[in-house]
Amino acid sequence: MAKRINRRQFVRTSVAAGVSGAVASTAFGQAPAVRTGGVKPVVISAANGNFFKNGGSKTGVETAFEMITAGKDVLDAIIAGVNIVELDPTEPSVGYGGLPNANGVVQLDSCCMHGPRKWAGGVAALEGVRTPSRVAQAVASSTDHHLLVGKGAQDFARNAGFTVEDDLNTDYSRKAWLEWKRRTDPLHYLNPEDRRVGEARVIQEMRADGVLAPGPIHGTINCDAINMRGEICGVTTTSGLAFKMPGRVGDSPILGAGLYVDNAVGAAGSTGRGEANLFNLCSFFIVEELRRGAHPKDAGMAALRRVKANTIEKRLQKPNGDPNFGLVFYVLNARGEHAGVGMYGEDDSERGYAGQPNGRAIRYAHCDENGAHTVPIEGLLPGTASS
Repeated sequence: MAKRINRRQFVRTSVAAGVSGAVASTAFGQAPAVRTGGVKPVVISAANGNFFKNGGSKTGVETAFEMITAGKDVLDAIIAGVNIVELDPTEPSVGYGGLPNANGVVQLDSCCMHGPRKWAGGVAALEGVRTPSRVAQAVASSTDHHLLVGKGAQDFARNAGFTVEDDLNTDYSRKAWLEWKRRTDPLHYLNPEDRRVGEARVIQEMRADGVLAPGPIHGTINCDAINMRGEICGVTTTSGLAFKMPGRVGDSPILGAGLYVDNAVGAAGSTGRGEANLFNLCSFFIVEELRRGAHPKDAGMAALRRVKANTIEKRLQKPNGDPNFGLVFYVLNARGEHAGVGMYGEDDSERGYAGQPNGRAIRYAHCDENGAHTVPIEGLLPGTASS
C-alpha cells in the first residue's frame, strides 16, 4: 500500500517537481521571454522619437516615459509621444508636413496595438488628419475592425470628432513636391527598373541643390513601451514613401508588418523599405522568435536574414547581391530588454536615418529611469545600402 502524505508534503513535492521541470525545459534551449516579476518601465522608438520636440521641452520618448511612470495607460503614453513627431512640421516623414505622394497629397498611415486589452487598429491612405495614430487608436477602441482606409478612414475620423484639413502640406513639403514633379514627370512611363534609377538620381540632385533635406525618403516612427506592471503597447505612424504612387500603402499600418504586440512576449516595429517588411511579415516573425526565447537583438537579426534571403530581384540588390535598401527593427521583450537592429548599421545621408542628425550611424532611441538616449543600432551587413 502506498504511503499517504499530508498536504504540506504534497506542496513541497509539487514545487520540487515544478523546479525540476523548469530546469529540464531550459537545459536544451532558451527560456521564453515571458514575464516573471516586476519590470522596469522603458520606451523605445526610432531615433526621431528622441530628436523632434515640436517647440516643446521634451521629446517623444521622454513624454511617453513620464506619462507611463505617472501611471497613465501605456498606449495613451506612447501615442502622446509620437504625436509630438506627427505634429512637428520639420519632420518630413511623419504626420503634418510629411512629404506627399506623386499627386502632391499627404496620405498618412498608422497602426497601434494594446497588449493587455488585445486591441488593434489602423488607418491607411488617410488624408487631412495630422495625428493618424490617434485615429488608429479610435479604430481599435470603438469599432469592430482593425483597418480603415482612404475616404472611409477620413469619414470615420470626421465623425469621431477629429479635425479634417484640406491640405497637410507645409511650405517645405509643397516646394519639394513641385520640384520633384518638375524633374520626374518624364519618368512616369518608364519600366520599374529605369524609373527607380531615375528617381534615385533626381532625389540626389534635389539634395545637392538644397531643395530636399538630407535623409531617407521613407522615414517613419515606431514606438513601443512596457510599464512596471508588464503591460506592453506599440504604435507606428508615417507619411510613407516620399512621392509614392497614389494609393500605395506600405508596412506601417499593417498588423504583423509595421507593428506586432503580444503582451506576454513583447513587441516589434519597423522603419525602412515597407515592401520588404510586408512580404516577410517581420514584426510578427520577430515576436514569435521572442516567444521561442530569443533575445530582442537575435530575434531582429533572424528577421533581417529572412528578408535578405528573399531579396532575389536584381533591381533590389547591390552588385554583391546584398539588399540595396535599409530596414530597421525596434524590438522589446516582456522583461524590458530591447534592441535596435538593421540591414545596415550606417546610412549614406548627412542627416542620418529617421531624422537623426548625427552622421552615418543609424540610431534608435530609448528612455528609462536613467533618461533618454539615442544609441547606434547593430547592422546585419557591413557598409550602407548603397556601398
